[in-house]
Amino acid sequence: MRHRYSILFFPLHVIVDFLSLNAAFVGAYILKFQAVEPVAEPPYASLWVVFNIVWLVEILLLKPYIFPRQLFKADHLVKKLLILMAIHIAVISIYWVAVKGYYFSREHLLVTYLLFTSLAVAFRLGGLVFLKEYRARGYNNRRYVIVGYGKLAVSIQRFYDAHPEMGFRFLGYFDEPSSENQHLLRGNYDDLPAHIQQEGIDCVYCCMPYIDNGRLKKIVEEAESVDYQVKLLVDFRGFLARGASVEYHDFLPVLNVSSQMLADFQVNTLKRLFDILFSLAALGLGMPMLIILAIITKITSSGPIFYAQERIGQGGKPFKIYKFRSMYVDSERSGPVLSGGLLDDRITPWGRFMRKTRLDEMPQFYNVLIGDMSVVGPRPERQYFIDQIVEIAPEYRSLLKVKPGITSIGQIKYGYAANIDEMVQRLRYDLLYPRRRSFLFDMWIIAQTLRVMAQGRGK
Repeated sequence: MRHRYSILFFPLHVIVDFLSLNAAFVGAYILKFQAVEPVAEPPYASLWVVFNIVWLVEILLLKPYIFPRQLFKADHLVKKLLILMAIHIAVISIYWVAVKGYYFSREHLLVTYLLFTSLAVAFRLGGLVFLKEYRARGYNNRRYVIVGYGKLAVSIQRFYDAHPEMGFRFLGYFDEPSSENQHLLRGNYDDLPAHIQQEGIDCVYCCMPYIDNGRLKKIVEEAESVDYQVKLLVDFRGFLARGASVEYHDFLPVLNVSSQMLADFQVNTLKRLFDILFSLAALGLGMPMLIILAIITKITSSGPIFYAQERIGQGGKPFKIYKFRSMYVDSERSGPVLSGGLLDDRITPWGRFMRKTRLDEMPQFYNVLIGDMSVVGPRPERQYFIDQIVEIAPEYRSLLKVKPGITSIGQIKYGYAANIDEMVQRLRYDLLYPRRRSFLFDMWIIAQTLRVMAQGRGK
């Protein structure tokens, strides 16, 4: 009989949690009052009963012990437990207020939840370690076959081979034989039903690029009578990397593979709110420093205080970027030229200091405030250089999907670029940002930028 012990996991989980809950309740009472008999008497007897009823209702409604093997991980188990605990605490708090049970010891309740959490987490982690080891040894496994041979089929097999703790045992590929795959197949489509019956197959993975709808329909129709699962594998990896999303038209799922970035609330709203607040703070609190920088820039070399230049922003839209002038006037008479680093003789002595400390970038908080830029994001470039970069690294176009920033990973790790090759090298760092951007990641980049400014290591 397949998985004859698997059916025991659910009741065992329920029983252990109830034992842990009650042991914690009684144990906390003993620790608080140094007695055990009164816990079964009013008023604590009623609270004890409510504790168990609330937990039982949670189990019946939320079904917290039902999850696939792929999600049988420590973080998933603990997360579900903490959600259950939070709901339980909320309901008990409502009960406490409803019955005006102010005579219940808060310390007892706190210790109860701490003990219960400790016991429940210990059981889950212990059970997780045991089951992973048990399944890695070949027990309690699920047998599967893959229908339709190709790269996607090989990928799913390698995934389970690399994770024996999940307990999936591979029993062959099935497809129409060809010169490329016939030595790898266990059989063809006609051999599949007999193999499922003979080997007790639990799951049939069907690779959509390699199987037609007629054969798929037949496999699905036979699944109920023979008792096996059918799972579809569709290779969306290339699309999802570009920010695809799934839309539902009634019951029909539609994959949106537009290259447009998803309208993410966190990015479009929270990030913009942070940019505005941070820029206002930087311009407001930094106004005395801005005035001093402006005065020194004016008296150390002839020319305007600020330098404005056209850059390309989000979606290829041009905008004017503002900096404190760090070069002598008319440094690009013959056309666009990249800075040759801090040793470039076009840079003024004062400008060299501002570049090392990144103080020349301060006026760009105005660009952030009006929405052209963000505090954190890939550095914007001129169209003249973008055209040359794209010839070498076409992936640069992906950076135009996000708003450019004052500081970036490339600025921290690489700094100013003196030629196209160096711009491409810096690009390798900035390409990490669209995939990893988050509030915490932005905070890390800002902290690293402040460190570079304080140490004067800008280059």
